[in-house]
Amino acid sequence: MQHILMIEDDTRLAQMVGEYLGQSGFGFSHAGDARSGLARLQEPGTGPAPDLVILDLMLPDMDGLEVCRRVRALASEVAKVPVLMLTAKGDPMDRIVGLELGADDYLPKPFEPRELLARIRAVLRRRGEGAAPAAKVLRFGMLEIDRDARSVTVAGQPCELTSYQFDLLIALAERAGRVLTRDQIMEAVRGRELEAFDRSIDVHMGRIRAAIEADPKNPKRIVTVRGDRKSTRLNSSH
Repeated sequence: MQHILMIEDDTRLAQMVGEYLGQSGFGFSHAGDARSGLARLQEPGTGPAPDLVILDLMLPDMDGLEVCRRVRALASEVAKVPVLMLTAKGDPMDRIVGLELGADDYLPKPFEPRELLARIRAVLRRRGEGAAPAAKVLRFGMLEIDRDARSVTVAGQPCELTSYQFDLLIALAERAGRVLTRDQIMEAVRGRELEAFDRSIDVHMGRIRAAIEADPKNPKRIVTVRGDRKSTRLNSSH
């Protein structure tokens, strides 16, 4: 059974989410503030290791963005746990900063439980699809993408990417040389079309370029193709 940890100070909301996820076959635990949530992640034996963390942005003792940063800085495999951030509706800057700090997805409040469940399943599905029947290691010059290890290296040096960013890179790598629109990329990764005014993919692409390009401002591997619609292509020769 996959386990979800929710770090949220709204006890009623957490209870509702826990009941809904429980009915959908997930294990669930709740931490009412940032420090207890971080303690559960850092200390073995305090409960089952979560497969995903639902993290509220507004917590009483610590900003959710700082919690996300601390999770990603942990010196263990827990640092790679997918994070779905709950944000205030209509505040795109919080979403952008959260994604830059390593969140895998976001959901504005208030939300429908069904959408939360769909996003959780999508993130976990992406995480579980690392071992595909296709080539385990994709090579593009000095860039190597290992599906099984879910790791990326350039000239042998590891590149730090979130789970979602890795999946975006895989989607481009599997279609190397093809020009893809933002909608096509999101459809390949999330299984749905891009939401109107959703700019999260631009943030993630910027982070991927920063990780794999020698000069992110003058990219050679992932290039933007200008036209009627903004499109992206992974070059197979770099």
